[in-house]
Amino acid sequence: MEKIVKVFEMNHPVSRRVALKNMLGISGAVAVSALGADPFGGFGSARADTAKKGFIVEGIGQKKEVPVKELTRKVFEAAGGIHRFISKGDVVVIKPNISWARSPDLAASTNPEVLEAVIDLCYEAGAKKVRIADNTIHSARRCFALTGAGLVAQKTGADLVYPRSSLMKDMKIHGHRLDVWPVFVPLVEADKLINLPVAKHHGLTTLTLGIKNWIGGVGGRRSALHQDINQSIVDLAQFFKPTLTLIDAIRVMMQNGPSGGSLSDVAVKNTLILSNDQVAADATAAGLFGVGPEELAFINLGKKWNLGTTDFRQIDHKKVIL
Repeated sequence: MEKIVKVFEMNHPVSRRVALKNMLGISGAVAVSALGADPFGGFGSARADTAKKGFIVEGIGQKKEVPVKELTRKVFEAAGGIHRFISKGDVVVIKPNISWARSPDLAASTNPEVLEAVIDLCYEAGAKKVRIADNTIHSARRCFALTGAGLVAQKTGADLVYPRSSLMKDMKIHGHRLDVWPVFVPLVEADKLINLPVAKHHGLTTLTLGIKNWIGGVGGRRSALHQDINQSIVDLAQFFKPTLTLIDAIRVMMQNGPSGGSLSDVAVKNTLILSNDQVAADATAAGLFGVGPEELAFINLGKKWNLGTTDFRQIDHKKVIL
């Protein structure tokens, strides 16, 4: 059920690395690779007095010229503010989808204005460092230049991490299909991890949203992941389990995904979806394409393996109209 925006009282969440280290008595990076999860599940899940552990905020721009950065800020405010998720001194890694060397208007990559706004918010919350990391398909240099991610890094002071073999490390995924796989190390060394995909059509999975975005978090022979792609991406989502997912649906590729290349493939939705539940976030975004969550195999598998829910009665659901 949707609710009017309300304010919660909550302490800052502990970092992914510190939480796992405290529980297991081992280094954060090793702990994350062993469990692939934040044991506290993100937004307030460690508090027994919180009735609903999950939340979704939909930000919808209805102005003629939608101020994208302002809309981004509003969805975080509706979730209680960036300080609920990012603490002073955190190293934050943002995982956008910038796999293809396409300009932002073609909707193949995460909107650079959304990316910039999230980085600014993280620094305002006291983050020590913010990094942008994605294992691109096209040349990383071309992708960073054409998508606008490189310019965003220059403007904000965020680190732009170039994918290279020295940053890939074999780790135990503990998935239902994937066992050991090369993982892009900055993602598991982060104190807080934000998944920032663009919503678009995909030839194999119907849609690529938050869960599918984790293929850009690993290396190795990624073509092999496509042999059972829905289970593979759910395994990766279960491993990475981000602090937050923010789905960029400002401009949406409705067909010929995931690379596109024509403005005729693009629709303007002016929507952002923020959640701590990967399944719920993707299920909500699927509606922008007229697709029911039950039609998407990765959502069904995500529910099966307790990655999240499509029962919106179980989560706080808010909308922000700008």
